[in-house]
Amino acid sequence: MSHPELTPPEAAHWAHRAGLVLPADRHAAVAATADHIHSVVAVLRELDFGDTPPGPAYHVATAGEAHDAAV
Repeated sequence: MSHPELTPPEAAHWAHRAGLVLPADRHAAVAATADHIHSVVAVLRELDFGDTPPGPAYHVATAGEAHDAAV
C-alpha cells in the first residue's frame, strides 16, 4: 500500500507539534528520512510470521552456561 510522501513543510509542522526545533535547511532531509522509515515499516507489516512464538518464548544463554550446537 503506497502512501503520499511527507513534504518538507509537513515535516516542519510535525516537528513543531512535537516541540522540536527543526532548522529550515533540515526539512527536506527529515521528510526523506521519515518516508524511508515508513516504507520499511510498511514492508514489515506485510510479513507473515505465522506460528513464530513471541520473544519471551526464547531462552537466552548466559555466561558460563553450556551451549549445545544441536539446538
